[in-house]
Amino acid sequence: MTLDALGPRICIMGPSNSGKSTLAVAIGRARGLSPVHLDQLRHRPNTDWQERPEAEFVALHDAAILGDRWVIEGNYSRCLPQRLERATGIILLDASTLTSLLRYFQRCWFQRNRHGALEGGIDRVNWLMIHHIAVVTPASRKRYAAMFADIALPKIKLATARELNAFYRSEDLRR
Repeated sequence: MTLDALGPRICIMGPSNSGKSTLAVAIGRARGLSPVHLDQLRHRPNTDWQERPEAEFVALHDAAILGDRWVIEGNYSRCLPQRLERATGIILLDASTLTSLLRYFQRCWFQRNRHGALEGGIDRVNWLMIHHIAVVTPASRKRYAAMFADIALPKIKLATARELNAFYRSEDLRR
Protein backbone atom coordinates (compact mmCIF):
# COMPACT_ATOMS: atom_id res chain seq x y z
CA MET A 1 0.00 0.00 0.00
CA THR A 2 1.27 3.47 -0.85
CA LEU A 3 0.75 6.82 0.79
CA ASP A 4 -1.36 8.01 -2.15
CA ALA A 5 -3.85 5.21 -1.45
CA LEU A 6 -4.52 6.68 2.01
CA GLY A 7 -6.21 9.78 0.61
CA PRO A 8 -6.36 13.36 1.91
CA ARG A 9 -7.27 12.68 5.57
CA ILE A 10 -4.77 10.40 7.29
CA CYS A 11 -4.69 9.25 10.92
CA ILE A 12 -1.35 8.22 12.40
CA MET A 13 -1.47 6.20 15.60
CA GLY A 14 1.10 4.38 17.71
CA PRO A 15 2.90 4.31 21.03
CA SER A 16 4.46 7.39 22.61
CA ASN A 17 7.78 8.29 20.99
CA SER A 18 7.25 6.05 17.96
CA GLY A 19 7.72 8.85 15.40
CA LYS A 20 4.11 9.92 14.81
CA SER A 21 4.74 13.69 14.90
CA THR A 22 7.77 13.58 12.62
CA LEU A 23 5.92 11.37 10.13
CA ALA A 24 2.86 13.64 10.18
CA VAL A 25 4.98 16.69 9.35
CA ALA A 26 6.83 14.81 6.59
CA ILE A 27 3.57 13.60 5.02
CA GLY A 28 1.99 17.04 5.40
CA ARG A 29 4.93 18.69 3.66
CA ALA A 30 5.02 16.13 0.84
CA ARG A 31 1.26 15.95 0.21
CA GLY A 32 0.10 19.45 1.12
CA LEU A 33 -1.84 18.24 4.16
CA SER A 34 -2.16 20.23 7.37
CA PRO A 35 -0.50 18.32 10.24
CA VAL A 36 -2.53 18.19 13.46
CA HIS A 37 -0.81 17.08 16.68
CA LEU A 38 -3.37 15.85 19.20
CA ASP A 39 -1.03 16.42 22.15
CA GLN A 40 -1.07 20.13 21.26
CA LEU A 41 -4.86 20.12 21.29
CA ARG A 42 -5.06 18.14 24.55
CA HIS A 43 -2.56 20.24 26.52
CA ARG A 44 -2.39 23.94 27.22
CA PRO A 45 0.54 25.76 25.60
CA ASN A 46 3.21 27.30 27.82
CA THR A 47 2.57 24.80 30.62
CA ASP A 48 4.29 21.65 31.84
CA TRP A 49 1.81 19.44 29.92
CA GLN A 50 -1.27 20.72 31.77
CA GLU A 51 -4.38 19.20 30.18
CA ARG A 52 -7.22 21.29 28.84
CA PRO A 53 -10.72 20.52 30.13
CA GLU A 54 -12.13 17.47 28.33
CA ALA A 55 -14.92 19.39 26.57
CA GLU A 56 -12.44 21.95 25.25
CA PHE A 57 -10.15 19.22 23.92
CA VAL A 58 -13.02 17.37 22.21
CA ALA A 59 -14.24 20.62 20.63
CA LEU A 60 -10.73 21.35 19.27
CA HIS A 61 -10.41 17.76 18.03
CA ASP A 62 -13.80 17.80 16.31
CA ALA A 63 -13.07 21.16 14.66
CA ALA A 64 -9.73 19.86 13.36
CA ILE A 65 -11.25 16.81 11.67
CA LEU A 66 -13.81 18.93 9.79
CA GLY A 67 -11.12 20.04 7.32
CA ASP A 68 -10.87 18.50 3.88
CA ARG A 69 -7.13 17.74 3.96
CA TRP A 70 -5.15 16.77 7.06
CA VAL A 71 -2.79 14.32 8.65
CA ILE A 72 -3.55 13.90 12.33
CA GLU A 73 -1.27 12.14 14.77
CA GLY A 74 -2.01 10.86 18.22
CA ASN A 75 -4.16 8.28 19.89
CA TYR A 76 -6.81 9.58 22.32
CA SER A 77 -9.11 6.61 21.79
CA ARG A 78 -12.17 8.36 23.14
CA CYS A 79 -12.17 10.59 20.04
CA LEU A 80 -11.17 7.85 17.61
CA PRO A 81 -14.67 6.95 16.32
CA GLN A 82 -15.37 10.44 14.97
CA ARG A 83 -11.80 10.70 13.63
CA LEU A 84 -12.11 7.42 11.73
CA GLU A 85 -15.47 8.50 10.34
CA ARG A 86 -13.73 11.40 8.58
CA ALA A 87 -10.43 9.68 7.79
CA THR A 88 -9.58 8.28 4.37
CA GLY A 89 -6.61 6.20 5.59
CA ILE A 90 -4.64 5.18 8.65
CA ILE A 91 -1.02 4.45 9.54
CA LEU A 92 -0.17 2.45 12.65
CA LEU A 93 3.37 2.73 13.99
CA ASP A 94 4.27 -0.11 16.29
CA ALA A 95 7.69 0.77 17.67
CA SER A 96 9.00 -1.55 20.35
CA THR A 97 9.04 -0.51 23.99
CA LEU A 98 12.84 -0.27 23.90
CA THR A 99 12.74 1.96 20.81
CA SER A 100 10.12 4.21 22.42
CA LEU A 101 12.17 4.52 25.61
CA LEU A 102 15.35 5.36 23.71
CA ARG A 103 13.50 7.96 21.62
CA TYR A 104 12.00 9.42 24.79
CA PHE A 105 15.42 9.94 26.38
CA GLN A 106 16.78 11.36 23.13
CA ARG A 107 13.84 13.77 22.93
CA CYS A 108 14.30 14.98 26.49
CA TRP A 109 18.07 15.29 26.45
CA PHE A 110 18.96 16.31 22.91
CA GLN A 111 15.99 17.68 20.91
CA ARG A 112 14.92 21.26 21.36
CA ASN A 113 12.67 22.03 18.40
CA ARG A 114 10.90 18.78 17.73
CA HIS A 115 7.79 18.32 15.63
CA GLY A 116 4.62 18.13 17.71
CA ALA A 117 6.20 19.74 20.77
CA LEU A 118 3.99 21.66 23.14
CA GLU A 119 4.44 25.39 22.57
CA GLY A 120 6.45 26.75 25.47
CA GLY A 121 6.76 23.29 27.02
CA ILE A 122 9.96 21.53 27.95
CA ASP A 123 10.38 17.78 27.60
CA ARG A 124 11.93 16.39 30.78
CA VAL A 125 12.57 12.81 31.80
CA ASN A 126 10.00 11.82 34.38
CA TRP A 127 9.02 8.53 35.95
CA LEU A 128 5.36 8.86 35.00
CA MET A 129 6.24 8.87 31.29
CA ILE A 130 8.77 6.06 31.70
CA HIS A 131 6.05 4.02 33.43
CA HIS A 132 3.59 4.87 30.67
CA ILE A 133 5.99 3.71 27.94
CA ALA A 134 7.26 0.61 29.75
CA VAL A 135 4.12 -0.62 31.53
CA VAL A 136 0.96 0.91 30.01
CA THR A 137 1.94 0.92 26.33
CA PRO A 138 2.38 -2.86 25.85
CA ALA A 139 -1.31 -3.43 26.68
CA SER A 140 -2.31 -0.51 24.45
CA ARG A 141 -0.23 -1.98 21.63
CA LYS A 142 -2.37 -5.15 21.70
CA ARG A 143 -5.58 -3.12 21.72
CA TYR A 144 -4.43 -0.98 18.77
CA ALA A 145 -3.41 -4.06 16.79
CA ALA A 146 -6.88 -5.60 17.26
CA MET A 147 -8.58 -2.31 16.37
CA PHE A 148 -6.33 -1.86 13.33
CA ALA A 149 -7.30 -5.30 12.02
CA ASP A 150 -10.98 -4.30 12.11
CA ILE A 151 -10.61 -0.96 10.31
CA ALA A 152 -11.92 -1.09 6.74
CA LEU A 153 -10.02 2.01 5.59
CA PRO A 154 -6.85 1.80 3.47
CA LYS A 155 -4.10 1.23 6.02
CA ILE A 156 -0.40 0.76 6.55
CA LYS A 157 1.30 -0.82 9.55
CA LEU A 158 4.97 -0.04 10.18
CA ALA A 159 6.15 -2.34 12.96
CA THR A 160 9.87 -1.61 13.10
CA ALA A 161 12.27 1.30 12.70
CA ARG A 162 13.55 -0.43 9.56
CA GLU A 163 10.03 -0.51 8.06
CA LEU A 164 9.49 3.14 8.98
CA ASN A 165 12.78 4.16 7.38
CA ALA A 166 11.95 2.16 4.24
CA PHE A 167 8.56 3.92 4.10
CA TYR A 168 10.26 7.33 4.26
CA ARG A 169 12.52 6.30 1.36
CA SER A 170 9.81 4.70 -0.78
CA GLU A 171 7.50 7.71 -0.43
CA ASP A 172 10.35 10.23 -0.81
CA LEU A 173 9.54 11.80 2.57
CA ARG A 174 11.96 14.13 4.35
CA ARG A 175 12.32 14.22 8.14
